[in-house]
Amino acid sequence: MPIYLPQATASTADSLTPRQIVAELDKFVVGQAQAKRAVAIALRNRMRRQKLPPELAEEVAPKNILMIGPTGVGKTEIARRLARLAQSPFIKVEASKFTEVGYVGRDVESMVRDLTELAVDMVRDERLVEVRERAKQNAEERVLDLLLPPIEPAGNSDEVNAAREQVRRTREKFREQLRDGQLDNRRLEIDVRDKSFPSFEVLAGSSVEEIDINVKDMLPGLFQGRSRKRSMPVPEALEYLVKEEEQKLVDMESVGRSAVERVEQAGIIFIDEIDKIAGHESKHGPDVSREGVQRDVLPIVEGTTVNTKHGIVRTDHILFIAAGAFHVAKPSDLIPELQGRFPIRVELQALGTEEFVRILTEPRGALVKQYTALLATEGLELSFEPGAVDRVAELATLVNERAENIGARRLHTVMEKLLDEISFEAPDMAETSITIDAAYVDRMLAEIVKDEDLTRYIL
Repeated sequence: MPIYLPQATASTADSLTPRQIVAELDKFVVGQAQAKRAVAIALRNRMRRQKLPPELAEEVAPKNILMIGPTGVGKTEIARRLARLAQSPFIKVEASKFTEVGYVGRDVESMVRDLTELAVDMVRDERLVEVRERAKQNAEERVLDLLLPPIEPAGNSDEVNAAREQVRRTREKFREQLRDGQLDNRRLEIDVRDKSFPSFEVLAGSSVEEIDINVKDMLPGLFQGRSRKRSMPVPEALEYLVKEEEQKLVDMESVGRSAVERVEQAGIIFIDEIDKIAGHESKHGPDVSREGVQRDVLPIVEGTTVNTKHGIVRTDHILFIAAGAFHVAKPSDLIPELQGRFPIRVELQALGTEEFVRILTEPRGALVKQYTALLATEGLELSFEPGAVDRVAELATLVNERAENIGARRLHTVMEKLLDEISFEAPDMAETSITIDAAYVDRMLAEIVKDEDLTRYIL
């Protein structure tokens, strides 16, 4: 997901004020001004910290945020958009997937390892962009070598020089033909490495995540793969050789170091469903390990070191954003130490009809815009009257009140049901334009909404 810059949070993101950050978030998330304000301040503080003297910057801890609100109100989307805006490594994890050490399940340090792997991919992609032109040049030379194998002429110096000049001119002609596509029908034989890996078994007794060793380093040559000759057209050969040259030009050790630094200074981890690991009165069943999970999460949030195959990652300055509905549990049910590590608390409001209307029409990726664009690919011009949008929002609100309140996610199911017939018939329709009005919405959805039992299963 993601757009990132080499130096943590730099360039344009560095100049955004909290007000501008909120304005950017408003383009994608409707409402929730308090939550947007909190994350904007947290992001700006991160940028401010990077301008401090190193000895003072080390002391400034990130102000982690706890978002409290029902499902489908924008908690995850705010965090995801913030990460894109900040150009930071971002990962979303479910707190309920982690278990206390000693139980079967993922250990909490895996969230940091996953974030580091994501950062490595991001840095590598950036480096690939930097070396792409050089890689193309190198690949072009290799293709020309295959088309016109270099020959060292023999004879006296004048003859040698004349022969070399002739070879150079011929090579340049081939280069022009290659760039103009005149050689696309030619085939080349190139060495291609097999991507098959030898099978091996991990012995029982420890999880794969604990085996933090790089097998490729231990057994050099095991994963190299055997090379074989393969015939392919010139364009395909050129594309393959460009990728091969890119891999040669990118220093993966440097990529790993940069990724670790980026995670430490600019990483954002979003822990969803944190209320699911909050303690309850009951001490039976799965509740037994919930406090244990919190105690395992605590050092990660407080600041610790995690071993990854790219190096040791310190979590002291990673920004943690936790979220939960807290229908059953309360934030105070979390262990006191963990509560203290989330000093900023924001409550997100449940969404109603007015917010649904805005969600359907205002954001860049609004559902109405999505369906209009999708059906336009079939040559069908779809338009919604304001009354139709209002009616969809009203019905979605009504279903949320009667059944489980899943917030804005209800709009997806309602819109899909509303346009089910049109989506199915679109390729065969004679009409080139359809207008959705309130009457059409009622005809497609009203009966289902009236029947509560049917609503429960369909919408």
